[in-house]
Amino acid sequence: MGKVFKCFLIWLVFFTGYEGYAQSKMRIVCVGNSITFGSGLKDRARESYPAQFQAMLGPAYEVLNFGVSGATMLKKGNKPYWNTPEYQQVLASRPDLVFIKLGTNDSKLINRAQMGSFVADYKEMVHSFQGLASKPKVVLLLPLKAFSETKFGISGTYLKDSLMPMVQQIAYEERLELLDLYALFADKEALLADKVHPNAAGDTFIAERLKSFILQKTKPGKDLSGKIKTPVKRSSFYGYEALSFSFKGREARIVSPKQVAQGMPWVWRARFFGHEPQTDIAMLERGFHVVYCDVAELFGNAEAIGIWNDFYSALQKMGFAKKAVMEGMSRGGVYVYNWAAANPDKVACIYADNPVLDLKSWPGGKGTGPGSKENWTAFLKDYGYANDAESVGFKGSPIDQIAAIVKGKYPMLHVCGDLDEVVPMAENSLPFAEKIKAAGGNIQLIHKPEGKHHPHSLPNPQPIVDFMLKATGY
Repeated sequence: MGKVFKCFLIWLVFFTGYEGYAQSKMRIVCVGNSITFGSGLKDRARESYPAQFQAMLGPAYEVLNFGVSGATMLKKGNKPYWNTPEYQQVLASRPDLVFIKLGTNDSKLINRAQMGSFVADYKEMVHSFQGLASKPKVVLLLPLKAFSETKFGISGTYLKDSLMPMVQQIAYEERLELLDLYALFADKEALLADKVHPNAAGDTFIAERLKSFILQKTKPGKDLSGKIKTPVKRSSFYGYEALSFSFKGREARIVSPKQVAQGMPWVWRARFFGHEPQTDIAMLERGFHVVYCDVAELFGNAEAIGIWNDFYSALQKMGFAKKAVMEGMSRGGVYVYNWAAANPDKVACIYADNPVLDLKSWPGGKGTGPGSKENWTAFLKDYGYANDAESVGFKGSPIDQIAAIVKGKYPMLHVCGDLDEVVPMAENSLPFAEKIKAAGGNIQLIHKPEGKHHPHSLPNPQPIVDFMLKATGY
């Protein structure tokens, strides 16, 4: 009899929103399609990502799976989520948090004619949840990468190039938190047996990401525009608010997370802002700000360091953490390391990607690489040399400042293409790493055996993200 009564109470929770059962638990609802439902899994009741998410969180939480195979966000799609019993169950469930993972099926050719309504339909669903008496937080999940253009009618290219930007636009305009599952699966094709649906191991990755999001300690951020003395332009950076402004006559940007991690940690991007942004996006998800101050093309000279010193001071007045996560791609490596050499106590860690560490290698072209005549001319001017002969004794590259760099005792990570044809590893990261280690420094290299200078970063930036989080204590 007791078992029957318990089943009755569970029925009330699902279909009437009755709070008498498990009311002390945080109720999390997963809205989605077949991936959420668990299609293709041998035991979806245990292996779907909502089920694994529940197991990871434990009894203090209640995770409900309202996934519907084939469902679209579009009201006029070929199978609208709006018309399903599961949608009504979500409305009746009194959730505290709703994850929305819809859009994959909207990429089908049959639904393209209706895509003009996708943003409006998505926003309406968000508002339908936000208007519930329980006032749940709504979090958007970007679709997983689809490794096919035709399987189940789903287009991987359309997902990436058209649908994802729309979801990011919605997150920006509605000020909603956003988790990037696309990048999480960028290197996991083997876990998608049919090119679209993850196996149980793939669902574990999703569950782990949701768990870390739930457990991370953050707080609402503040609008920093009032602390900027020059005119500010607001825009979306992949769904996050970016403030663009002028600093010392230079282009500067501050991108803010939806929720700020304790201590206001930040990533300082050097050069090529927005290029291969997956690491920056991942750190924004985790409550880090991302900042940029253009000092091109000064090649890390005293003027560049001076501008950055002033920018750092301005950020400190805004409440940013004392130590920055430095990020430098290509020639950006010169900027981050030269500034770090001058400010060892202000650096939490350095991530450098195919970095220039010897300006004689690039742009000088004094080794095996091609160099750049145009940039070498700029280098000579920046450092006050009249010609090549005067620059022979130059010792201002990062590879010449090992003692100053290791003084900071911060960890370093380089991601390098072994076949880099522009900034040869043999003249940059390899000798640099040897010298750092010999001086007692902490550096690791991630090799891309077939990698060239481009593309930078990793399709799935998780190893880089893990490095940054560990270095900063998060």
